Amino acid sequence: MRIAFLVNSIEGETANYTTTHLALSALSRGHDICYLTPGDFVLRPDDSLMVRALMLPASNYKKAETLYKDLRSKQTSVETLDVSEIDILLLRNDPSEDSVDRPWAAHVGAVFGRLAAARGVIVLNDPDGLARAQNKLYFQDFPASVRPETLISKSLEEIRDFIEQQKKGVILKPLQGSGGKNVFKIASPDDSNIKQIFEAVSEEGYLIAQSFMPAASEGDVRFFLLNGLPLQRDGRFAAFRRAPAKGEIRSNIHAGGSAVPIEVNDTMLSIAETVRPKLIQDGMFLVGLDIVGDKLLEINVFTPGGLNNLSQMYEVDFPLSVIEALERKAETRKGYRGTLNNRELATF
Repeated sequence: MRIAFLVNSIEGETANYTTTHLALSALSRGHDICYLTPGDFVLRPDDSLMVRALMLPASNYKKAETLYKDLRSKQTSVETLDVSEIDILLLRNDPSEDSVDRPWAAHVGAVFGRLAAARGVIVLNDPDGLARAQNKLYFQDFPASVRPETLISKSLEEIRDFIEQQKKGVILKPLQGSGGKNVFKIASPDDSNIKQIFEAVSEEGYLIAQSFMPAASEGDVRFFLLNGLPLQRDGRFAAFRRAPAKGEIRSNIHAGGSAVPIEVNDTMLSIAETVRPKLIQDGMFLVGLDIVGDKLLEINVFTPGGLNNLSQMYEVDFPLSVIEALERKAETRKGYRGTLNNRELATF
């Protein structure tokens, strides 16, 4: 089958990204792959949906570094394909990366993903579900039992009042954002730089303030779910702790955080079970839960990363499990006599 990966840009990819390792696993299983970026869709007057797909010059890659090198080389070619020539479209673009400099590109995955799904392509995660998850407000749709106390506002007065009620302080960040950008810890409403922090974060729109959990100083747990269930392979869960660098409150790997092995406990499994119905309802195939203690900090439904770290850490090929799941979906659609819509297939 042919799998297409929609990414923000080819230049922004790296050999270490989960997307690269998913592509490598797909090729190892004998599948064709191609890459798309937000500007590569074409809807023609006859209502046919075309894509300008970036094709790699080879298919027998053994290392992610070699695949990545070829992806950015002049040997790649662009082919115009009818979207029906793609079996599965994986939406791996992060809207927050484009929201400021290329706002036109931020929602392309959801918009054209719907059109592709209507033409028979299996699109994951489901574009209708992703459209509802464009910012952290989506997180508020999950049961309150797994969420820290939260305020969403653009009012400094409201935020000061909220901080005053939180004895352990708050974490302040933009509602539309990812990757740990503009994330601050504020201990009290009297902090001398609270106004400057507020101004910096509010430039990006609404702010989200969450009660600070002391356990966060040890980092958070990235826990992958596949088809609504914990991702497991060879007896290992796809989960690790992201420990922050010294002096950092952010545990993101690209912000200096380090990946540490963990044992998944009953609390983490209970959180996963609590959010599973909503994820299945929204057609979320692959997601990353960020857990601190008995609470969720975030649910990454766009570009959950870290599968490559996990594979190295536990010597388990987690990306291969994802590709095998895609194969089952394609076979299910092919052999099913009734009608299966894209959302049903997303978590089938």
